[in-house]
Amino acid sequence: MIPARNLIGLAVLTLMWGVNWPVMKLSLRELSPLYFRAITMSGGLLLLICWYRSRRVSLSLPASALPQVLMLALPNILGWHALSIFGVQALASGRAAIVGFTMPIWVVIIGVLFFREKMTPRLWLATACSAAAVVLLLWHELDALTGRPVGVLWMLSAAFCWALGTLLLKRVSVPLSTEALTVWMIGLTVPLVWVLAVSLEPVPSLDFSPTMWVVLVYGFAINYGIAQILWFSIARSVPPVASGLSIMFIPVIGLGSAMVLTGEQPFVEDYFAAALIVAALAATLLVGRRGTR
Repeated sequence: MIPARNLIGLAVLTLMWGVNWPVMKLSLRELSPLYFRAITMSGGLLLLICWYRSRRVSLSLPASALPQVLMLALPNILGWHALSIFGVQALASGRAAIVGFTMPIWVVIIGVLFFREKMTPRLWLATACSAAAVVLLLWHELDALTGRPVGVLWMLSAAFCWALGTLLLKRVSVPLSTEALTVWMIGLTVPLVWVLAVSLEPVPSLDFSPTMWVVLVYGFAINYGIAQILWFSIARSVPPVASGLSIMFIPVIGLGSAMVLTGEQPFVEDYFAAALIVAALAATLLVGRRGTR
């Protein structure tokens, strides 16, 4: 039986990551995408280092492991976080969340194409549901005069990077704890994001509104800080089915919280797309895991 504390922690974590989608959208009203990522990732990195140091978690990185960590950081952190923020800029945040969570389906596709993993009927079903969801979202973006189909492409690219990074994490052996690996992946990515921000975007004014300061604090303290700490504190004791359910609810919470925080009004296609993604995630994350127990 899962301890009640862990269930509560998982529910809070799901809420944090779901609400983060409209929070990112709010940030882009006053700050450009790469500067937002650079600032919040830097703050989150410092928070993680301080926390794990206080808990006596070893964060040392053997020099021989640097190439592997960098290889993991590029898709997992740089690819996902940089591309997804551009997707949020171009799309309604709820829609961006739906497309972003096609990631498990990309894991299946990449695994079959490049790692000789077997395609099963349930995975075909998951892929079909995911593809149908993307078509629904693209259909509206292409149909609307102000549509931004490029936003869907940004998010699909981000989901692809996340999926590739997930597969590499399972296959690349690194002599680090999960906590240390996360800190180093973020730490190696932060300078790259700063270079991209300074090179590609104008220097922002720091004359932010109170709402923007709250958004920045949420970005580094909650998304990159507390949520990461909470995840690692409960991940090892939560069954795969429970963690799979939490992942399924993140885009749904993103869609719902966007209505409250940013005033977004989802289209009928969005609800159908969200339902299709939940079905695809269920087929990918839950059925298979039950079968392997």
